[in-house]
Amino acid sequence: MRSTYIATNQFSIYKPFGTHFSFCTFPQMEYEDEDWLCVTMEEFSLATENGSNRQRMSRKRNFDDETREYKSKNLETERRRREKLSSRLLMLRSIMNKATIIEDAITYIEKLQHKVQSLSQELHQMEATSEETAETKIDEIEEDMKNWGIQAEVRVAQIDGNKLWVKIVIEKKRGRFNKLMEALNNFGIELIDTNLTTTKGALLITSCIQGKDGERLAIHQTKNLLQDIINDI
Repeated sequence: MRSTYIATNQFSIYKPFGTHFSFCTFPQMEYEDEDWLCVTMEEFSLATENGSNRQRMSRKRNFDDETREYKSKNLETERRRREKLSSRLLMLRSIMNKATIIEDAITYIEKLQHKVQSLSQELHQMEATSEETAETKIDEIEEDMKNWGIQAEVRVAQIDGNKLWVKIVIEKKRGRFNKLMEALNNFGIELIDTNLTTTKGALLITSCIQGKDGERLAIHQTKNLLQDIINDI
């Protein structure tokens, strides 16, 4: 930092550029004497620090001013945009006839309602056709089973501990398998690893069964129970 020394007969001054200077009076003295400096190094450091703080504060004020100006410009732009949009909407409302808008909306809704009704009718027709087709196929399967001479069959064998292996062949009918499952569940029999196969109007069921809570099932009694269930369903 540059500095200036000023010496007179009555006082000596040490003045750093950019800072305030301090002085004190002395009797006339020689420059070679080290005691002629009145401003100490601590005072010099303090003056320098004060100058730096003022510079930082000045930069901060400038930055804050720029930020406020930027935000102000953005707010002004947004306000103008909204005013412009609002004016256009008002102009559009003044041009269009409200009665015409309502009539067009009613017409559009009526078209949608007619379309919904049409699609609902088509769906009902498709469902009815599907049911008729399914019933026809079931009748054909039952007829094929009779022609092939397929007879109901129940086989039961012991495989492991309390588990039994069963094989059931019955005539295929709608909902028959579900009825069989419900009946077995009512009698406390659980099915494990069940396989279901349909062929030529017949329903082949193979499965492992066991009693609930580990109850042991007798082979002969289980077979008779399965036959009774099949005859009832």
